[in-house]
Amino acid sequence: MSGLLQEIPQLAKVMNLLVDLFNKHAKKDEDGDDSLSKGELSDLLKAELGEFTSASDKAKADKFFNQLDADKNGTISFDDFMVFTASLHMLLKGLSTKKM
Repeated sequence: MSGLLQEIPQLAKVMNLLVDLFNKHAKKDEDGDDSLSKGELSDLLKAELGEFTSASDKAKADKFFNQLDADKNGTISFDDFMVFTASLHMLLKGLSTKKM
């Protein structure tokens, strides 16, 4: 019985959170697919990163979206999203290391 009550490992929690976050935003429009449109990605970034990002410049936002859209199909797949989140984590780790 104690095995059922074990806490979920922290990395598993983070992985589940990323999957849930992607799915929550990917399903906002009626296209029914498992990808993020430009609008869905913008909503996700605003909701989850807030003031950390600035979407005030449409040209910059479009360039960012195009960089994430690896297969150039006009949407962000889960794989594209995971590459983005991994890159963001590495960037943040590098910035925090430089501050020390």
